[in-house]
Amino acid sequence: MTQAKTGDTVRIHYTGTLQDGSTFDSSSGRDPLEFEVGSGQIIPGLDKAIPGMAVGDKKTVAVPADEAYGQSNPQAVQAVPRAEIPADIPLEVGGQLQVQTPTGQVMPVTVTEVTESEVTLDANHPLAGKDLTFAIELVEIA
Repeated sequence: MTQAKTGDTVRIHYTGTLQDGSTFDSSSGRDPLEFEVGSGQIIPGLDKAIPGMAVGDKKTVAVPADEAYGQSNPQAVQAVPRAEIPADIPLEVGGQLQVQTPTGQVMPVTVTEVTESEVTLDANHPLAGKDLTFAIELVEIA
């Protein structure tokens, strides 16, 4: 039976859960995720679990934060004066905004705190600093 190896294009079904068991993402009800093994298209901890799997194989993979979205970077959290944010932009804790960096790059941020004078924005990936678990099934090797 053919086993997946680096360089193969594969399709997997997956369910990603946090340590408390809550699901943060799943391919359930959607097309399988397609990517090239070892190409860096997906998080490293999941990518390195695929080689050696055959079509139909299932496994559960624990992916530490360092092999997922990395650790949370305190420098990516910034308080900005509320007056610098246009009044028509809704500011709710947990809300997602897009900001433009001085170099013109658009970056997603999460509102983590709102006071009368400041808004704290977090540019870390929402899953940064979290250990993840993936239940995966290899459905195709192209």
